[in-house]
Amino acid sequence: MSDNILSPAEKQSGLAPGTIVYTGDKTSGELYIEVFNYDKESYLEKEVDHIGNVFTYIDSEKITWININGLNHIEAIKEIGSYCNLHPLILEDIANTQQRPKIDEYDTYLFVVLKMLYFDKDENLVIEHISFVLGEGYVITFQESDGDVFDTIRNRIKHNKGRVRTMKADYLLYALMDAVVDNYFNLIEVMGDKIEELEDDLFQETPNDDIAHDIQSLKKEVLKIRKAIFPLREVVNRLDKNEYQLIGEKTQFYLRDLYDHIIQVSENVEIYRDMIWGLMDMYMTTISNKMNEVMKVLTIMASIFIPLTFLAGVYGMNFENIPELRYRYGYHILWGVMILVFFSLLYYFKRKKWL
Repeated sequence: MSDNILSPAEKQSGLAPGTIVYTGDKTSGELYIEVFNYDKESYLEKEVDHIGNVFTYIDSEKITWININGLNHIEAIKEIGSYCNLHPLILEDIANTQQRPKIDEYDTYLFVVLKMLYFDKDENLVIEHISFVLGEGYVITFQESDGDVFDTIRNRIKHNKGRVRTMKADYLLYALMDAVVDNYFNLIEVMGDKIEELEDDLFQETPNDDIAHDIQSLKKEVLKIRKAIFPLREVVNRLDKNEYQLIGEKTQFYLRDLYDHIIQVSENVEIYRDMIWGLMDMYMTTISNKMNEVMKVLTIMASIFIPLTFLAGVYGMNFENIPELRYRYGYHILWGVMILVFFSLLYYFKRKKWL
């Protein structure tokens, strides 16, 4: 199996189209498969240890959701792909974590790719590749590893809440996508808190390299989020506008609402992107202002001591015929002139509000 686990660079090294390779870095995860088989009256939740055990549920008359965790298990992906007659290019995109969000239509199923985004306990951005296959009466989800945002959907199926148990598989696909998009709002909220904290640091503390590093890291996070979310607008719009046989008219109403949510998230991402660029400009302006303050002090000091240095230089020349050389009070008078010049310049700068 390790031969099928390649880096993104190796993935593009001339392999034939349809070659299934896992390009992610979660290579040690175990295969985990859970099955939800339900209708309005009954419900079954089960964990299976082999991919072949899910085929009977796909062929049942009830709605089936098969959730597969572990994209590094290439053989399991091949096996379910062979049973469901999935195109080799679909199987390639399932394992390719670099694939951008998209939707493909085939004769008997729809294929959708999304990015599941969330912050871990250390507030580091995690981007997880997730794929959906919608067939007649079933939905198959492929995830990189354990942990997702679908617990609310599991509870609704288990406790028969909402419409999911009374609707078809197309509504289940919508509900799963909606759970991913709803989590984007949590992501945006955390991003907004990070930006506010950086703004406070810029105004309350002396800017340092740590703040510049935090701004740069936040900018990279926003660009990654934007890259993951923006293509999703086209995906949902196509689901809503195009007349797919597997998408019912009732579900299209919900897809329109999902599209509105995507637009709202996209707008927030653009706003935060502009705000982060503003933070960088603010940081550079603050640094420039601090430098200007230093240069201002040095310039005032130089302006004060230049005439004093001139006077000291004139009377430090080694000429015998300097008129004031043998004057009894010349030394005291020179000191008096220098002190007068010093305080005169201080008064002038103060009056100009340069001090």
